[in-house]
Amino acid sequence: MNGLLGAASSGFLLGGSLIIAIGAQNAFILRQGLLREHVFILCLICSLADAVLIAAGVGGLGTLVASSPRLIMVVTGGGALFLGCYAVLAFRRALHPETLRAARKSGEGSLKAAVAACLAFTFLNPHVYLDTVLL
Repeated sequence: MNGLLGAASSGFLLGGSLIIAIGAQNAFILRQGLLREHVFILCLICSLADAVLIAAGVGGLGTLVASSPRLIMVVTGGGALFLGCYAVLAFRRALHPETLRAARKSGEGSLKAAVAACLAFTFLNPHVYLDTVLL
C-alpha cells in the first residue's frame, strides 16, 4: 500500500507542478475572463480537451509514440518548429515591450473566433502533449 500511496503522491505533485505554470492557453483564458467573453464555453472546451489528452496518455498513446522512430522524428520536428516560431515572437516582443491589455479595440469578439483560438492554443502547443500524453 505504501508503494501505491508514494506513486500517487508523486503523480499528484508532478501533475500539480505542470498545471501551475501559466502557458499560452491559460493566458488566453485569463484574457477572455477579463473581457467577460465566452468564458464558460472556452473553459469547458479546455477541460474536455485536457481530459481527452490525459485519457490518451493513460491509455498508452505516449508508449505508442515512443516506440515509433518515425513518429518521434515528426513530433520532434513539429515541436522544434513551434518553439522556434514562439522564440522569434518572444524576441520581437522583447525588442518592443508593451503592457498587457485585455481591452478590445472595438466590439465583442465572435464565439467562432474565440473557439478557434482556444482550439489552436490547446492542440497546436507541443507542451500540452508533453504534459498530458507523454508524461
